[in-house]
Formats: sequence, C-alpha cells, structure tokens
Amino acid sequence: MAEENGSSTSNRIRGGLTSTDSVESFRWVFQDADDSEIDDVRDDDLPLRNDVDSEDEDNNNNVEYRLIRTGPRIDSLDVETLEVSGAQRIDLEDVTFSKSIKLAFQTLGVVFGDVGTSPLYTFSVMFSKAPIKGKEDIIGALSLVIYTLILVPLVKYVLVVLWANDDGEGGTFALYSLICRHAKVSLLPNQLTSDTRISSFKLKVPSAELERSLKIKERLEASLGLKKLLLMLVLAGTSMVIADGVVTPAMSVMSAVRGLKLGVPMVEEDEVVMISVAYLIVLFSVQRIGTSKIGLAIGPALFIWFCSLGGVGIYNLVKHDSSVLKAFNPVHIYYYFKRDSVKAWYSLGGCLLCATGSEAMFADLCYFSVGAIQLFFTFLVLPCLLLGYLGQAAYLMDHSGHAHQPFFSSIPNGCFWPVFLIANIAALIASRTMTTATFSCVKQSIALGCFPRLKIIHTSRKFMGQIYIPVLNWFLLASALLLVCFIASTEEIGNAYGIAEVGVMMTTTILVILVMLLIWQINIILILFFSIIFLGLETVFFSSVLHGIKDGSWLILVFAMVVFFIMYIWNYGSKLKYETEVKKKMSMDVMRQLGSNLGTVRAPGIGLLYNELAKGVPTIFGQFLATLPAVHSMIIFVCIKNIPVPFVPPSERFLFRRVCPKSYHIFRCIARYGYKDVHRENHQIFEQLLIESLEKFILREAKERSLESDGDDETDTEDEPSRVLLNPNGTVYSLGAPLLSKYKNKTPKRPVTSEASTSHEPQAGPSNPVQDKSLENELALFHMAKESGVVYLLGHVSIRARKDSWFTKKLAINYFYAFLRKNCRRGIATLSVPHTRLLEVAITHMV
Repeated sequence: MAEENGSSTSNRIRGGLTSTDSVESFRWVFQDADDSEIDDVRDDDLPLRNDVDSEDEDNNNNVEYRLIRTGPRIDSLDVETLEVSGAQRIDLEDVTFSKSIKLAFQTLGVVFGDVGTSPLYTFSVMFSKAPIKGKEDIIGALSLVIYTLILVPLVKYVLVVLWANDDGEGGTFALYSLICRHAKVSLLPNQLTSDTRISSFKLKVPSAELERSLKIKERLEASLGLKKLLLMLVLAGTSMVIADGVVTPAMSVMSAVRGLKLGVPMVEEDEVVMISVAYLIVLFSVQRIGTSKIGLAIGPALFIWFCSLGGVGIYNLVKHDSSVLKAFNPVHIYYYFKRDSVKAWYSLGGCLLCATGSEAMFADLCYFSVGAIQLFFTFLVLPCLLLGYLGQAAYLMDHSGHAHQPFFSSIPNGCFWPVFLIANIAALIASRTMTTATFSCVKQSIALGCFPRLKIIHTSRKFMGQIYIPVLNWFLLASALLLVCFIASTEEIGNAYGIAEVGVMMTTTILVILVMLLIWQINIILILFFSIIFLGLETVFFSSVLHGIKDGSWLILVFAMVVFFIMYIWNYGSKLKYETEVKKKMSMDVMRQLGSNLGTVRAPGIGLLYNELAKGVPTIFGQFLATLPAVHSMIIFVCIKNIPVPFVPPSERFLFRRVCPKSYHIFRCIARYGYKDVHRENHQIFEQLLIESLEKFILREAKERSLESDGDDETDTEDEPSRVLLNPNGTVYSLGAPLLSKYKNKTPKRPVTSEASTSHEPQAGPSNPVQDKSLENELALFHMAKESGVVYLLGHVSIRARKDSWFTKKLAINYFYAFLRKNCRRGIATLSVPHTRLLEVAITHMV
C-alpha cells in the first residue's frame, strides 16, 4: 500500500572531484573449472544474454571457482571520487626524517592526550573513595595503578587490540565492520556477492583452526537473536564512546583548573566552574580547525607535559620517599585488599581512571600506524606516567593530608605556574583527543546505517579521515557544560567517567574475542587466557563504579541510554524501510507488460534515479511513471552502497549492468563506498564520467556478444558459465564486466584535467549485420539522450506503521523514526544539482 506525497525540487553545492591515475597492481580473481578467468564482477552481471537484471546474485553458485593471480583491475569509472585533491592515507613508509618528527608530534597531540592527563585526577578520586590510613595504603593503591596501566593500556590495547584494526581503522564500529565482512551478521539485507570481491575486502586464508571458525560463523549467521545481540552490544559501546566524549572534557578541564585553588587560595569553587566553562567553550569552538593542524601545534606542548610529568616524579622520588618503588611488587595489591577489602574495592573506580584514553588510542588509529602508537606509548608515554604516579605517591608518604590534590601539591614551588599552565594545555588536548575519537566513531556508524545522517566536514585537504561534525560538536559542548555546572565535584564526575570508560572497554573486549575466534583463528587457550584476565578485570571495575552511581554519575548513564535509543530506532527504521522496498519492488512481469515505452512517452534525455536498492526495480520508479507525463529515453538507477570496509579503491567504485531487456534502455550503476570514504562528487564531472562509461559499456557489451556468437552458437545455453576474453597483457574481460573509461584526451574540450589509467579494448570479431544495426540504433539513442541533458530523479520513501500494529511499533516508527528522518541530513544534501535539473517524488509505505 503506498500513497503519493508529492514532488519538489531542491539544490545543494558540493565539493570538487579530481581524477587520478589508478595503481597498476596485481590482484586475485576467480577462475572457473574450465580455466576461464572471471573478473571480479557480480554473478548477476554475467548472464547478459537475457538482457535482464538478475534478482539473485547467487544464481551461478553451481560453478566451481579457484583463486588465481592476474593483472590490474578493470572497472567502469576508474576515477578518484574524493573532494580533497591528492587525498591519501598517512603512511610511515618512505618518509623523510623531518616528516617522521612532524608525525611523531602529531601522534602525541592527537592520540595520547587523554591517557596522558590521568595523573591529574586518579589518586584524588581513589583516596576520596578510600581515605588513607597509613603508608601501606599508599603503596597498595600505587601498586594497583601500576598494574592497571600495564595490563589495560599496554598489554590489552597497545599489544593486542590495536592489531584488531580494520585495514588501519580502529573503534567499536571498525570491529563490527570486520566481523560483518567475515560473517553475514548485518541486519540490513543489502549484502551482495560482488562486495566480497573488492580488493580491500580481505579474508583470512583457511588454517587449522578453520573448522572452529566456520562453526561460529554458521551459528552467528543462522541466529537472528545473536545478530541482534551483537548489534545491540555495538550500539551500547558506541553510545558509551559518545558519553566518553562528554565526560572527558569535563573531567580533564575541571581537574586542571582546580589546581588554581592551590596557587591562589582565595579562588572559590564557583570561579573554578566559570573558568572551566570558558575553557570548554574555547575548546569546542576551535575543534573545526582540523586534526593535522592542531596535532602539529599541540604535539610539542604535550611532549613538554610528559617531560614535566616525568621530571616532577623524579624530583619527588629523590626528595621524599623512594621506598614507593616496592609497589612494583604485586603482592602489595593483595595486602591492600586484605587490610580492608571493601575500601579497596571502592577505590577501584578511581584506579580505573589511570587507563582512561586507552579506547581513544584505538579509535584514533586511523590517523597513524600501529607501530608508531606502540613505539611512542611504550618508550615515552608509559614511563612518564609511571614516574608521575611514583612521584605523587612519594610525596603523599610525607604529606598524606594533601590527597585531595596530590599532583599540584607535589609540584615544587619554583615551577608551579609553568607546570600549571602546561597542565591546563594538556587537559584541553586530552579533551580534544576524545572528541576526535567520537567524531570518527559516529562517522563509521552513519556509514553503516546505525546513526542519523549528519553534516560531516573534512578538515584536511591532504589526509582523508580527519573530520569535524558540527551538530555533534555543539551537542557534546552543551552536554559537557551541563555536567560541569550541575555536578561540580570531580569525584562524582570521575565516577561517571569510570562508567563510560569501562562500558567501552568491555564492549571492545567482547568484540576482540569474537575477532580472535572468527578471524584470527588462534589457539583457544590464548583466547581463554585473554578472556578470563580482561573480562574478569573489567567486570570487577564495573561493579565498583556502579556502586557510586547514586552520587550523580547516573546522568552519564541516562545520556548513554538516550544515544543508544536514537541509534537503535534509526537502525530499526532503516532496516524496516529497506525490507519494505525490497518486498514492494516492481516485478519484471509488470515491466514486460508496460513494454519498452513503459506505458508512457519516452522523451530524449538521461534520468538518474537515486535509490537504495542494489537490485530490482524500485517502487518509486513506478511513482515517477504515474506522476510524470513522460520519462527519459534512458534511465540509470544509481545506488549509493556502503560496504563493510574502510575504503573502496576508486578503480573498484562503480559497477554497471542492464536492467530489463535491451530495448528498455534501463541501466543500474552501483557506487560502492567504505565507511571512511568521502562521499563528495561534483555532479558535472560525475555526469560526464558516468555517461562516457555507459557508452563504453554499451560498446564493450556489443563486441563481446559478437565474439561470443561467432564462437559457438550451438552450445550457448543459459546454464553454461559465461565466456571471458584475455588480452595479451594479462587483463581479463568478462561478458558484462564493468568497463574502464579511456580518459586520454578523447576530445580537446573535455573539462577533466587529469587522466585515469587505460586498458586495451578487446578486438571485435567479424561483424554481424543484425548486431551492428542494434548497436547503431542504441548509440544514436544514447547520443540524442546525452545532448538533451541529464535530470536527477530523487525518490523519498517513508514508512508508517499499519493501524493494526503494536503500540510500541507505532510509537517507534510513526513518531521517533519519523522525527529523526525529518531532522537528519537529507540525501539530497550530498548532491550539487541545479533546481531545474532535479525532480523529487515521495511515497509512503505502510509496514
């Protein structure tokens, strides 16, 4: 059941597009049992002799394939579709010494800010929960902090979790994407077999542990409940990351500014709150400047901070009590719990704060390499942190009454103000680190259909992945200001901090265990060892922070629950909407009944119909047929599809195929993007590249049909595997394979300035008069349509719950999901199309 809502026009300006040379590299492709190489195209692209877009990608599963190595990849639009010129990933290989130093400072400024400022508040929160009764309590608490630092940030994250990255991308959704790539656990049913043939879609080679991995994979894919549970776990972890992005600035800034009360005793608590509010406003206002610019500027400042931290620690060890070094003996943790287990358990909530920032290291992995982060943390960050905590403990051995501000109290009088200044700068850096990680995580969740679309600004013209989300930035600022104003106590904010941090840690641990079982396929003993140690440790930490939830830290839980609710409703509504579109898509019988004229007038021109369906004829096309007095002589269904990989190579971005018989002149173009790719194409260049590639597709198809028909007409059956062509240079062509445009100065007036890589065209066999006439007619129609211009047809599909639906479903779909769709960024915002070339039609489905 559908209702027409009307049509309108709209417009938006987009960034430019630059075409670049594709990389000439070898790749792996499938080969059938008859030794015919099959290019990595969809199975439903192959049977083009029927001239029909296949409804089932797996219709050729009876053909056996094996992997072989072949030449460079061929595709239909070999063009870099990035807004930024020369955008590239950061790579530590083949860089000069000066660039290495620059990258080192950026790493310090972007990745380690959060974990580096934990000495500002860890001991003060710990001893507020468990007051000091003797020197042994200080030794026990110090030992607890030392081994928490060693186990969580170093062993778990730096040595293990960082390797569970998704092609250099970290974070909760990167882990989920990695799992989705190896098992069909995504609830959105838009996966295609062709997705697994993208070169970046890397799968593990079978091993001795493969049988166990396959059993887990089958179990996950067969159980809808496990799929939902996994998604809810990921959404919960992501909501905790966003909550962390609120509480980190509040905690870091408040702890740093509170040191002013020691330097200027007349400063009151209200003044500390006001200064903290001013700091936060400035912090979030400069967020849009960009990671690379700010990282380079604040990297040296954070380096000075780590040196100051280590220097003050060494000073206090020498001046006060070096006996605190015995805290490296873990037996003191046992003594600490033996003396007063309840008090020690309470202090765990504060001890956890020394590991804050660990998840930010993983989430910010996209900016730097695993090796760089491991090197800097192991040989600079961790030693300075340990020296800082040792120095504070040595000071407290002689001044146990200063436990409320151990860091600032332990600073020598002569250098108090310089250290205070650098501590405040470091706190601002730490706040920005977690905010950057939050942006990265939200962008991933948007790409995978788990968060409402928001405006994303790319802050670097040199490196992709460095982003700024304005709406989220101001939302985090407002939430942080509320937290600072209504919970002014650092102890209560610290407990809220602990709740958010341990929630993210537990989610990451569970997902990494699943990666170990499903993808790494390592020994089960090692997996059990990892699970028992870290899940057990984090469960104990979680029980401690939950005890303090009554202190006001419940606000952060409410915040996380609201974010989780938004994400779940959006994912549920998007899934329901897509499933409804699939069920209600137009059948091929209806298309055949309409005939090649589609039951209306076919006016010259090309219509680009944007829709989410990756196969089939969308219902919204029928709405266009019913609404418009005429439709274009050539129709292209354009599907923007997100793949569970970080990046799709530009040469593998676009795929073409026919829809309906040849006389209908309807095609489909699938544009595939990873969750880190930039979705910005200038519509003029995009149109030209698409039209040129469509012409190549038509020509290539005709030549391949001619060669096939000249080969052996008698043995041409529908069940036979499609034939392929092999050029002398090793390049594989398959019937219906996506095509590569030749961009080498085809005409002098062509506006595209740079060239994409080319390939040799297959030579056609003896001409067939019937086929030549058919090709001539189609090309004439194509050129007439191209001269008439391109019109963008945007179909907006909305859903409403049926009257007999449950009340909860009506509430979720008709109100919450409808509200989110109304207020989120519309798909039209990613196009730059003039008003005169844009048509929109809306349709509502009852679900």
